[in-house]
Amino acid sequence: MRFEGVINELAQTKGVMACAVVDYGSGMILDGQSPSGMDLDILAAGNTEIVRSEVKAIDRLYEGEGVEDKIEDILITLGKQYYLLRPMKSSPGLFLFLVLDRNKGNLALSRRAMKDADRHYKN
Repeated sequence: MRFEGVINELAQTKGVMACAVVDYGSGMILDGQSPSGMDLDILAAGNTEIVRSEVKAIDRLYEGEGVEDKIEDILITLGKQYYLLRPMKSSPGLFLFLVLDRNKGNLALSRRAMKDADRHYKN
């Protein structure tokens, strides 16, 4: 698949339960893996709504002010998991998501893995 390298890179991150590349215009998964068996379609649908609303909110917040600031990532913290959402700079309109087991993974290293995966992807 087109994003196989990106997904393989993310899937190697310690504690990953699920990861995918999603088109936030349509909510369609372009590639993904779920080592834990989590439903990628449900994750993509919910995470798409979050990314859409945050991108719109930031765009409205800075509209007309000449500020060129963009979302780097979005963190959702649950009792046992972290959800990381990252709009891709290398492919506008797409985002990466990663679900991380809080007991097994490292949040800082996972954020770095997402940044690296985005940077290494060649459109």
